[in-house]
Amino acid sequence: MTRPAPSRTGSPRPSRRAVLAGLGAAALAPAALAAPAVRAAAPARVVVVGGGFAGASCARALAGAGGIAVTLVEPSADYVACPFSNAVIAGLRDLRRQTFEVAALARVPGLAHAPRAAVAVDADARRVRLDDGTQLAYDRLVLAPGIEVRLDAIAGYDAAAAEAMPHAWKAGSQTLALRRQLAAMPDGGVVVIAAPPNPFRCPPGPYERASLIAHFLKTHKPRAKVLILDAKDAFSKQRLFEEAWAARYPGMIEWVSLSFGGRVIEVDAAARTLVTEFGRHRADVANVIPPQRAGPIAAAAGVADASGWCPVDPVTFESRLVPEIHVIGDAAIGGAMPKSAFTANGQALVCAAAVADLLAGRASAEPKLVNTCYSLVAPDAAISIAGVYRPRDGLLAEVAGAGGTSPLGAPEAVRAAEAAYAAAWFETLTRRVYA
Repeated sequence: MTRPAPSRTGSPRPSRRAVLAGLGAAALAPAALAAPAVRAAAPARVVVVGGGFAGASCARALAGAGGIAVTLVEPSADYVACPFSNAVIAGLRDLRRQTFEVAALARVPGLAHAPRAAVAVDADARRVRLDDGTQLAYDRLVLAPGIEVRLDAIAGYDAAAAEAMPHAWKAGSQTLALRRQLAAMPDGGVVVIAAPPNPFRCPPGPYERASLIAHFLKTHKPRAKVLILDAKDAFSKQRLFEEAWAARYPGMIEWVSLSFGGRVIEVDAAARTLVTEFGRHRADVANVIPPQRAGPIAAAAGVADASGWCPVDPVTFESRLVPEIHVIGDAAIGGAMPKSAFTANGQALVCAAAVADLLAGRASAEPKLVNTCYSLVAPDAAISIAGVYRPRDGLLAEVAGAGGTSPLGAPEAVRAAEAAYAAAWFETLTRRVYA
């Protein structure tokens, strides 16, 4: 599958080869690569919004291609990563190990860091407006805004309630707030986790969180319990999680599905009470993870549809709603491909290659993308799911038989090895992106 060259192009731009050199295992490059193009007199301008795994990976890959002037727009000097943040909540890890210097990317040749927030996009003029009034012109714009937690989705769950009942779905201060609440909870108390409907960031995340919280309780507050109120009837890696819970935390974790009244429809933060269609549940610690949507700049740019997420071409990640704007990572509608850090990195690299092609007036070859998602069920034990994805019928579809999950009934050595793989993946990814 190919896509036509854009209607507005400059003189020839750098080849796809330089960008694809950094793809690694996250994305499988097409077999045919274009020959190097003649260096343009004036570099193309690409603005990338968002300094998480998707935006930082894409900006770095584009800058490495040469001949492209890349500006990364990210107001934070540091990025706090979500993978492994559940271990911070459970007291197993320091938040400093999750924190990476976005500003350091400005040392990459060809990459500038604009430490401001993007607030508006003029797609006709191809300009991004920052919160200080600065206007950045672009030839191509890449949006990697991550998620916005919807504070309008559950009655009573507003900004104040989110302080009392932290979602901790963006790593940082709320991660530490939830950790402090767990530490202060009396033995015999109840931790209630409200899990959102699909789609949302990191589908296995609430259940990894329940596992590690249960480990903390088993160690420090053995009479306490975890109750998961779920807006779904099934969840990612469910049989593997349930096997781990039965073996490691018998009687400590209860899961209530949508059909049995698991969807939280209202909260009373002052009373620490969660209301479902079937009843009321009082929590000693409440972790409310609401529904989500693409980060605010997506709606401001006009690339989010009625779902709150961003439909994209699965070959180039160009928006289906606004031309010359690409959307990657959690904000994009990825079809069967889940919203994860691994996904974000892979999409970023494929998008970078496609942007280089489009700027040079070349068609983009069909990519294949890979996702592997690890979940800790204990400090030294993990489970995983993997998939391979390719464009089909306008979305990313899973390649049948190309993925798989951890085996049920595996010995402890296998679970320990997967925990080691997870740690190595995180260390490798963060070093590659932020070092």
